[in-house]
Formats: sequence, C-alpha cells, structure tokens
Amino acid sequence: MRHPEMDAAAQIGIALLGVGVVGGGVATILAERAAEYARRVGRPLVLRHLLVRDPDKPRPASVDRALLTTDPEEIFADPHVQIVIEVMGGEHPALEYITRAITSGRHVVTANKEVMAKHGSEVLTLAQRHGVVVMYEASVGGGIPLIAPLKRDLLANELIEARAIINGTTNYILTRMAYEGADFAEALRAAQELGYAEADPTADVEAFDAVYKLAILASLAFRTEVRPEQIYREGITKLTARDFRYATELGYAIKLLAIGRRRPEGIEARVHPALIPLSQPLAKVDGVFNAVQLEGDLLGTVLFQGRGAGSMPTTSAVVADLIDVARALAQGKTEPFPWLRDGPCPVLPMDGVRTRYYVRVQVADRAGVLAKITRVLGERHGISIASIIQKETDEAAQTAELVIMTHEAVEAAVQQAVREMADLDVVAGVGNVVRVEG
Repeated sequence: MRHPEMDAAAQIGIALLGVGVVGGGVATILAERAAEYARRVGRPLVLRHLLVRDPDKPRPASVDRALLTTDPEEIFADPHVQIVIEVMGGEHPALEYITRAITSGRHVVTANKEVMAKHGSEVLTLAQRHGVVVMYEASVGGGIPLIAPLKRDLLANELIEARAIINGTTNYILTRMAYEGADFAEALRAAQELGYAEADPTADVEAFDAVYKLAILASLAFRTEVRPEQIYREGITKLTARDFRYATELGYAIKLLAIGRRRPEGIEARVHPALIPLSQPLAKVDGVFNAVQLEGDLLGTVLFQGRGAGSMPTTSAVVADLIDVARALAQGKTEPFPWLRDGPCPVLPMDGVRTRYYVRVQVADRAGVLAKITRVLGERHGISIASIIQKETDEAAQTAELVIMTHEAVEAAVQQAVREMADLDVVAGVGNVVRVEG
C-alpha cells in the first residue's frame, strides 16, 4: 500500500487562491488535462487547497468542493504546497498572501495587475531574496505572451515605444460605438450582459485597469520603475457616437490607447482615448481583442495580439506560467528572475507631451466665429490648425458644430486654449478633445 506522504512527495502541490471566473477556469483545466500536464511536467500537478470567501457559492462541477477552504492557514501549514496561484484580484489581501507565500519558500503564479503594478519591484526583490519564482504573465494582456518576451527575447533591444490596447472591455465598448453607432451607455450595457464588463465598470471605463497594465509593461520595457500614480489617465466616458462618426469620416478609429515612450529626458506614460489612422494595425484591433505594439532599435516594430477579456485567455496564461514553474521544479532548476533595471528614470509630466488633437466644438452660426477661434489657437497659443470642418447645423438654436484637427502641439498649450475657447461669446460648448496618435 502506498503511503499518502510518499504520493505527495512525488507530486507538485498547488494552492489556488480565488475560484471566481479565472480561478474556476484554472481548476477546470487542471482537472480536465491532468494526465496531459503530468506528461509535460514529469510529475502530477495536484490541487490541494482552494481558498474562497464563500464555500456555499455555486461552482463548476469540475471544482472539487472537498478542497474548498476559507482559512489561508490551511494552505501555509501544508508542507506539500509548492506553488501558490493567486487569482483573487484586488490589492488586499492578495498582496499579503503573495508575500507570505514567498517568505515561506513557495513559488507564486499571479494574474494580479494591481499588485504587480503597485508592488512589483518589492515582490520580485523579495522573491529573489528567498530563492523563489514569481510569474505574472496573465497580469497584462490576457492570453497574449508579453512578459516572457520582454524578460528574455527582447533583451538585446533598447525599446523605444510601447503602444497598446490592453483592456478588452473598453475595446469591446468602443467597437460597438464605432460599428453600430451606439452611445456609451448602450454599449456598456451590452458588454455587461455578455460578461465582459463588471456591474461596477469603473476600473475599466475610467482606465484604471489599463494604467496598472501599462505600469507593468513600461517598467519591463524600459527597465526602470514606472508606478501607476505617475501615469496620466483618462477614460472613455466622454466619447459619443458622434465622435466615432466624425473620426471614421476623417480616416481614423478611436481606441483607448496605453502609450509608453522613451524620450532623451525621460519616459512618457499615458492612457487615454486616441484617434489612430485606419491604415495602422492597432486601428483594426476590435472587440475583446488586445494588442501590444513594441518598437525596438534592432528589431523595428513587432505586434502581439490576442483575446484580452474572458476567463479562458487569462486561464491560458496562468496555466502556462504554472507549467513553466512546475517543469523547473521537477528538474530542480528553479531560479528567481530579477527585475532588470538600468536605474531610475523620470516619468515626464503630461503637460509637455506633443501630439495632434481633434477638437469638437459647438459655435454660433454667424460670421466672425472662425476668426475668434483661430486667434485663440494660433495667435495666443501657437497651435497650428490642419483643418476645420463644419459638420451639423442646428437651425433652431442657430448653432453649428466644428471639428478642428491640429498639427502637433504641446498638451499644456492645447488645454489652455480649449479653456479660453470655451469662454468665447461665439462658443456654445466644447464637445470633446481627443488626442491623435500615429
């Protein structure tokens, strides 16, 4: 008869923290593909504990309810747990559990973008000190492999720029607005009904999620520390169906774009809606797909693209990290990977950014309007106008809508000009200001 502890010693024991959408997917895949993964790794992967908040909540049939626990002490008291998978989300208590796993000598796989964005440097330094591995591929692009290429394949390059669509929820909403003429509220409801958006969509639509992901991406790409609070953030809630219609007529798509760019004086890091020329690959990334475009000094431009919302893409990345760690464990070759840094580098303020702008403004339908607007933009703030197009006219209100496209200008100057423009007696209101990239 085999002794249970001898069986455990021949296995790789896993604790799963969180059995929600992603955690349920991880548990299901590990159950369904147990034999296949055992062959790939060389040892069986065995779930020993599933940490949940509510053990009575309905779970997929593949989840072994006998493994459910609400007590993290059961996990940390089990000497046969070698890998901890954290898919709880949120900063706390996930950070504390990750830290405890590391300090107790366990390897960690996490999908937690907030923890890695805010505390990644500390977490990875702690892991190196304790001789364990922290894997976090799922924290940025869903199922798109990004972290591993940045840590290994692209190290020969000096990366100049990262431009990314890294929130599947907002990309789905913007795609509905672009192709169906839906307004924001309607497109958001559709995303919620399909499970792409949470009941409280703030993290997605106000771009907090994308900021966390850009912090991780930019820190790796530029080999320095970029913190979320240093990144300019602007969500998608001000966009209207009208903006999408005008953008298409002008030859652009509108996307929530995360931009990291290396400048001689520092790093640009910003997340905001942007007009992208329809000829560019990122303009064609629709629905729940994500894409990250990197530019290096040796390889030029490379594009990573894949599904960014839903359970299975993130599950794929989590399980891939798990298999990677488990294979190294089975072969006795696990080595912590340090967060390579070239040293501190300033993150530049948004006011100094130079780009082009789309400005939609409602004006009085009478003579002299253009002269006053161009005086504010050109004479007072040195902003060169590429085009002004009159769009819709409201005869009853005696107003007209203008769409102004500028040449490259400085952010601070544009924002000040827009404020002054709004105060003109011929301006009924500034409808929107969107940056133009590409």
